[in-house]
Amino acid sequence: MRVLARAFAAALVAAALSATPALSATAATTTPTPTPADPCATPPTHRISEVQGNGDATPLAGQTVRVEGIVTGDFQKSDQLSGFFLQDPAPDADPATSEGLFAFARDTLKDVRPGDRVLVTGRAFEFNGWTELSPVTALDVCGTGTVPALPYRLPSDGLEHVENMLLTFRQPLTVSDHYNLGRFGEVTVSADGRLFQPTDRPGVDPGLNRRRSLLIDDGSSRQNPATLPPVVRAGAVATGVTGVLGYGFDAYRLQPTKPITYLDANPRRSRPLPVGGNVKVASFNTLNWFTTLGSRGANTAEEQQRQLAKLVAALKGLNADAVALMEVENNGRTALQALVDAVNAEMGAGTYAALTHPHPGTDAIQVGLIYKPGKLTPVGEPRASQDPVFSRPPLVQTFRRAGGGQPFTMVVNHLKSKGSCPSGDGPDADQGDGQGCWNATRVRQAQALLGLVADLPNPLVLGDLNAYGEEDPIDTLEAGGLTSLTKRFVPARQRYSYLFGGLAGELDHALAGRQLLRRVIGATIWHVNADEPRVLSAIGQGTRPDLYEPDAFRSSDHDPVIIGLYLPGGKS
Repeated sequence: MRVLARAFAAALVAAALSATPALSATAATTTPTPTPADPCATPPTHRISEVQGNGDATPLAGQTVRVEGIVTGDFQKSDQLSGFFLQDPAPDADPATSEGLFAFARDTLKDVRPGDRVLVTGRAFEFNGWTELSPVTALDVCGTGTVPALPYRLPSDGLEHVENMLLTFRQPLTVSDHYNLGRFGEVTVSADGRLFQPTDRPGVDPGLNRRRSLLIDDGSSRQNPATLPPVVRAGAVATGVTGVLGYGFDAYRLQPTKPITYLDANPRRSRPLPVGGNVKVASFNTLNWFTTLGSRGANTAEEQQRQLAKLVAALKGLNADAVALMEVENNGRTALQALVDAVNAEMGAGTYAALTHPHPGTDAIQVGLIYKPGKLTPVGEPRASQDPVFSRPPLVQTFRRAGGGQPFTMVVNHLKSKGSCPSGDGPDADQGDGQGCWNATRVRQAQALLGLVADLPNPLVLGDLNAYGEEDPIDTLEAGGLTSLTKRFVPARQRYSYLFGGLAGELDHALAGRQLLRRVIGATIWHVNADEPRVLSAIGQGTRPDLYEPDAFRSSDHDPVIIGLYLPGGKS
């Protein structure tokens, strides 16, 4: 868990603990020393359920209370949560009231262990939505006891009634997000399989997505901890999930009280699934391949070499006859050629050649295209749209198989992103429909693409379109006569290329014109990136050099898309 701002609460604890007045010298000589009273004889003033109440916040906020319970989770160290969880072993009759409580009491006050029966005196407090005792002014261990974990199932209609309680989930839970695994030790799991973007496919309920989800934390306040929870792929299945349910940063957080077992239900593939045909093309967002250090890509030469090794491994694994590339530094052919040179050093001199973009635009990144001269022959020079609607103009190249045959045309794109929203409430502002910002611009770009491909021989539109499968830009392209090849050939459960906010979806697309569609044999998405936690990346926040491997996995944050074509003519 991220560090909680508790300086005020900690100061109150210190003040309360130092509040005992000193005895005068006279009193010390005239008053007999009293026999200390048994602190465990001081009964509780309230039950835990009374402190919790049946609403979102404690009804006793600001009042000093004394409660009794069994310790269910000990996270008292200063680099943990600085406290512990306790629970009433005899629940009340109201299902709307929780039986658990968090006590903000570091081990400097008194160390406790799970199973201790404790009486705790402190102030009832609502800390940013988390009901707790803070400060704790008295903590007495008065025996032992047990509290069985409450069996719980997702989807949930709300977790307030089990806040701070010991829960166990006997159902399989699928890893749906691991963005902050390396930085904060967080993993999100979900019931009934992984979660998808509501605008990526029909039938996805955003509210149900939320109710199906559970954030699993690591009981720690450390950032970038040396010891991580299991580094798992999205799609893995967690079993035996048991822990206490805390709250923080606007989310309920299960703090495990025993190790979680993860089953490899989504294993890595060292190569993409075969797509058939006699020509294989691919689309791949490189996640800021820059030769200029300290810009959008690598910050150091060492980082850059790690990034390059992963990109080369990915391109070798694709082994496509032509690859459309996104997020390559817009510095002429420098960055693109450096990538080609590195790939050729592994695969053989002359394996790939790079095209020069005739009009790359003024953005920091450009699209690119590399191909195998031994397999494909360019027909004419590379072309590009000069329509001002494109900040990153599409690159257009027609190819034939080496030796002749039917031509086809690759149109490489990177449409306007969903981020960096404009000011005001114009058509490009976030409309609250799930499509993010700049959707109106992406629709205009899609319309311009339809005009661009109208006269091209056998167009194949590829790239990062920054639009999910059921959003307006994709609808525009499909209504204009292009067919999504991944929708046609990739099973729905595998049709995603990007993971954002724990929701999988397809931002990277391949769409074919009517004539070329007859020549498409297959399509697949190689899940080497979206399912991998960013802690395995070569560059970026939260990466771990000690976990780095020079392989294709987490070479980017987007998965490559691969298309198989059968084109008659040319060399066999």
